[in-house]
Amino acid sequence: MSSHHIVREKQEPALLVLGMDNFEDELLGQLLEWSPTVMVTQPMAEKLNAYGIKVDWIITNDSIDDIQSDVKVLPVNNGSALLAALIHLTSNNFPSVNVVTDELNLADYAPFANKINLVIFYNNQKIYPVSTGFSKWKPAGEIIELLSAPAELQVTGLSTIDTNKFKTSTDGFFTLNFNASFVFVAENL
Repeated sequence: MSSHHIVREKQEPALLVLGMDNFEDELLGQLLEWSPTVMVTQPMAEKLNAYGIKVDWIITNDSIDDIQSDVKVLPVNNGSALLAALIHLTSNNFPSVNVVTDELNLADYAPFANKINLVIFYNNQKIYPVSTGFSKWKPAGEIIELLSAPAELQVTGLSTIDTNKFKTSTDGFFTLNFNASFVFVAENL
């Protein structure tokens, strides 16, 4: 008996690849498993093409060679490739995106934190925004880092290692409560 899964467009998180210097091929394979919409910068298009990975969008102001068939071009205009991609994804009602990047400025992501489910893969970490009351199950000894210092932070299931850096106390749920619209959380990969 076999099972067949139909993956509808936008059902899986889009994949935005801005840089892959510190990103493992195996994890890239996992992110590509369900055929997401793949958006890349021009240098990343060439790299993914060399891996045999189909690209849907290239973010550039330049003309592109026919690297692959049926590739759409998303102009950067006056902003960054990240800004162009996030505006495109949110205005086209994508519910979520995985971003692989070699550079991180959380201020660039903050305006989109409440518009799209963001997961950022950077420097061997998985980073995502959460709102107050966030709860997640983790095994004991996992490191959780808050990348900003929210007011009135209360944690359960975590022990403090350093300022805004915690370790899960036991196998189970940890919870974050704070006075801010969201905070970026980082987990080690």
